[in-house]
Amino acid sequence: MNGYSYYDIQPESKSRRGFDLPLLVATIALIIFGLVMLFSASWDYSLTEYGSPMYMFERQLMWLGLGLAAMFVLSRFDYHNWRKFIVPAMGVTILLLVAVLFMNEIRLGAKRSLYQGSYQPSELAKLISILYLSVWLHAKRQFLHDISLGLIPLGVILGVVGGLIYQQPDLSAAATVFLMGGLLFFLAGADLKQIALVLAAALIAGWLIVQINVTGHQRIADFIAGLKDPTQASYHVQRSFEALVNGGWFGVGIGRGQSKLTGLPVPPTDSIFAVIVEELGLFGALFLIGLYAMIVWRGLVIARRAPDMLGTILATGLVAWIGFEASINMAVMVGLLPFAGNALPFVSAGGSNLVSSLAALGIVMNISRQRGEAVNDEEWRSYSAAIDLRGWNRRRRVPRPRRSAGAERQTSGR
Repeated sequence: MNGYSYYDIQPESKSRRGFDLPLLVATIALIIFGLVMLFSASWDYSLTEYGSPMYMFERQLMWLGLGLAAMFVLSRFDYHNWRKFIVPAMGVTILLLVAVLFMNEIRLGAKRSLYQGSYQPSELAKLISILYLSVWLHAKRQFLHDISLGLIPLGVILGVVGGLIYQQPDLSAAATVFLMGGLLFFLAGADLKQIALVLAAALIAGWLIVQINVTGHQRIADFIAGLKDPTQASYHVQRSFEALVNGGWFGVGIGRGQSKLTGLPVPPTDSIFAVIVEELGLFGALFLIGLYAMIVWRGLVIARRAPDMLGTILATGLVAWIGFEASINMAVMVGLLPFAGNALPFVSAGGSNLVSSLAALGIVMNISRQRGEAVNDEEWRSYSAAIDLRGWNRRRRVPRPRRSAGAERQTSGR
């Protein structure tokens, strides 16, 4: 049957499949949680910096509307169509990254935005890079073991995007692009020797960047000093520790935190997790972590049930990106990682990150709506072979075609 098995014939109509409900509920809960905490963290900062206590909150609502619209549209946009549009999308993204370098607007020593601190192409670049690499790796999956057709082109793609982001400079965003590229390369079934080579190259490149980049060198030095003695950590981390200690188990109450009023740097953005812990305590932090865990878990379930390898790579990469961004932000605030400028998805103030994150979940929701459709057996055999090489060949873990409920009923009735 042209590469398709009996189990690919699904009686379930597409109109009956909706969005993944747990993912949708977790997303809505995270958005509401983020708006409440952003208002609490931003009113004093907005009043001081912009003359209105509602400025940042109102802008976040505006970006939220745009992000929800993008999520809805992309949830209805067949993810297979990205194969047609991803090259122009990547081209536009690269042009935007180049345009940022020619802008005269410098904030906190970096050129990252196109207009008045807004429209940061680096956030869009993270999303588009995942889409581009997923489509490219899926198309080249049979040639990934050839270094000249797999590893080298991958390095060029990541080098162009990551290099442009690094020039802003935005070390954390550049590192995110490279790490997500490595993850997708692994998921697509790259040879283990090539993966080892990628890791070695990444470690060497990271070490060189830290040595020659003043900002990176200082952040590493502050991090090491903080590990040895928390009182010697950077000022930012010390103020974050103060907020964490004040919060205790249950927090001081929403809106009653003092660290955001007494010198905690940028509480609505990089430091918002510290505000959350101070006002909601450890239980509030665990609730937030639980919401992120729910999104990642449902994304992986959707990836496992995806109708093809492209859907699996896309869903895994997109939710891994969101989970990675959240983990970095929270780990930095508790002194477990060197300082990085990663936003806390759906919570930190910032339209570019919010819209990109919602767009990513819209694509994941589209994949969830297509589960149970035709699966190419040859493609899955190739993917499963790559999994076998890693010693993960446990049937419950390897993505594979699944019978629909209707197909199972037909079989059991025989």
